[in-house]
Amino acid sequence: MSPFRRITLLLGIPFLAGLAFLTLTPSRVENAMPNLLDLVLRAAHRLGWESLDFTRLEVAANVLVFIPVGMLAVAVLPRGLAALAFFAGPALSICIEVAQQVALPHRAATISDVLANSAGATIGVMLALLALALFTRRAPQPASPRLETS
Repeated sequence: MSPFRRITLLLGIPFLAGLAFLTLTPSRVENAMPNLLDLVLRAAHRLGWESLDFTRLEVAANVLVFIPVGMLAVAVLPRGLAALAFFAGPALSICIEVAQQVALPHRAATISDVLANSAGATIGVMLALLALALFTRRAPQPASPRLETS
């Protein structure tokens, strides 16, 4: 197993636990951490990003939070099935949104969350595949036998 896969798996379990806490608890994040979100927005505005509002911040956060989901999917799946990693993020996002809709009436289940989460997971898959391509050692290719002619 490559170091990338080992590290990703090691960090993946606590990350998924945190993601479950973030998305499947009864209260919304902005209710639990309003000061943090205000700080982020104020800092962005001071840096000149005046167009950033809560909605855009939420979309950006959804994209960023799901990048590790895509990376984890690549790390978990066998090499030959890596293409399936592109479906893991959208599937997980749909499951989360359905759970919010069915069991968490104070949460908002939206298609825009699924789209942002899926975009983040797709970025994660592409980053992971790029990292594997760049940093995985390739086995030396055996020399092809040459035919000798006289």
